[in-house]
Amino acid sequence: MILIRSLLLLVSFILSGVVYSQTTVSMTLPTVTLMDIEPTGNFTLNFTAPTEAGNPLGNPTPNTSKWVNYTSAIAPGGLTRKITASVNKIIDGVNIRLQAAAASGSGGGALGTSSGQVTLTTTPVTIISGIGGAFTGNGANNGHNLTISLTTNTYANLLAQANTAIVIVYTITE
Repeated sequence: MILIRSLLLLVSFILSGVVYSQTTVSMTLPTVTLMDIEPTGNFTLNFTAPTEAGNPLGNPTPNTSKWVNYTSAIAPGGLTRKITASVNKIIDGVNIRLQAAAASGSGGGALGTSSGQVTLTTTPVTIISGIGGAFTGNGANNGHNLTISLTTNTYANLLAQANTAIVIVYTITE
């Protein structure tokens, strides 16, 4: 009888240790700020000459092949992020316009909001704001589709040019 009580007490003690035991797990969630434009590569936009005297130049068809992808994990108490865009130079008489569409694809989290269509200058302008902890998915058809277009603004300032390269610089910041 004493042996049975001792065994029951020992089993009870062992089981109570299992029920009440605990483990401490340490983890790290890093602050992350990554952004890129997909697919890589350049594209060309060309105005078309009118075929009848007195008619204006024809604006190029807007390019919609580029997508902005990002991953963001904000530090505790950190600010939301934004993406800005600027160009390396202005072409007199020409507006370079950019519009980021609403986020789509396989991402999740607090995805950013488009600022609508903006005219790019050498000063960065916000194109997407309010990015929290989020990821857009990678590659084309994920993130924010970009529409890049050219229009004339002041005909008096237009000068004929060929193969003029313009670089659009995208930056993600708090």
